Amino acid sequence: MMRKHRYIMMTAMLFSLVFVLLACSKTPENASSVDTEKGAEESETVHQSDATRTFETVKGPVEIPEKPLRIVTDFYGGELLSVGANVVGVEPTAFDNPFIKDLLKDAVEIGQPVNVEKVLGLDPDLIVVMYDENYEQLSEIAPTLHIPYGTATSIQETVALFGDITGNHEEAESFMRKFDQKAKEGREKLADIIDADETFGIYELTDKGELWIFGDNAGRGGQALYNALELKLPHKNENEEQTLQLSMEVLPDYAADYMFLTTYDPEKKGEALKNLKDSSIWQGLDAMQNNQVFYNDFDTFYRYDPLAIYGQIDLFVNMLIDRHQENNE
Repeated sequence: MMRKHRYIMMTAMLFSLVFVLLACSKTPENASSVDTEKGAEESETVHQSDATRTFETVKGPVEIPEKPLRIVTDFYGGELLSVGANVVGVEPTAFDNPFIKDLLKDAVEIGQPVNVEKVLGLDPDLIVVMYDENYEQLSEIAPTLHIPYGTATSIQETVALFGDITGNHEEAESFMRKFDQKAKEGREKLADIIDADETFGIYELTDKGELWIFGDNAGRGGQALYNALELKLPHKNENEEQTLQLSMEVLPDYAADYMFLTTYDPEKKGEALKNLKDSSIWQGLDAMQNNQVFYNDFDTFYRYDPLAIYGQIDLFVNMLIDRHQENNE
């Protein structure tokens, strides 16, 4: 009986020893494997978030993330969104932009001039500004790029610039392919209803009664109308001036076959537009006589970011098609 008991005890001890040895031999190997994989993941994450490059600006070179994940801007919301950037803060009027407001549903309004405390609370890894108020304070929060208005002079340059800033080169190229296709389709739709010699003018009236004409790169739909759809400027405005104030006396010299008017009237008084429409000079224009004057929404056509220009192509095309059908009924 004793011998049997001793045999059982020795067998149990042997199994325990084998189990311990197996555990000792396997645990370090498995732990090393897991730690190695975990370390590689952590290393990759650190590399992705910490990698930087130098970007040249009017303020000098700035070290920026290769792929910024949280961007705050003043007036470049649409430019950044067009290349797929994550805009977490933007100036107030961006939320009135019909082409991007749905894309800003999670963004925060940061004021104008930019409110430094609001920006700090958003924890950005990149700040991009058109105006350099508070530049030094903003630079203490995150790398800050001052890109003055007019740095890019076409949608192609704009998309390439912001694709470079964000590191989203593929997204920029994809957007331009879609834009070029949209422009081509628009030109094809208009080919049978627009005479090659007909001219198209963009005008704006202010609440003070001032009247302006615009070229192809000052908003109001110029890039969509002249560059994308390749329609002609009025003969007296061969783009030597992007903006030019007109008196009523010279307006007939700057009139076009088709005239597009926006009105800056923030208080919605309507007085300036009524006075313009009632004037004999306005009523006597060929475009008025031919029912080829269009009164357009200010917020929709003031915008000049890539997403706005893209959307304005269809707006102009549809307006012209609808008016052609109306005039030929």
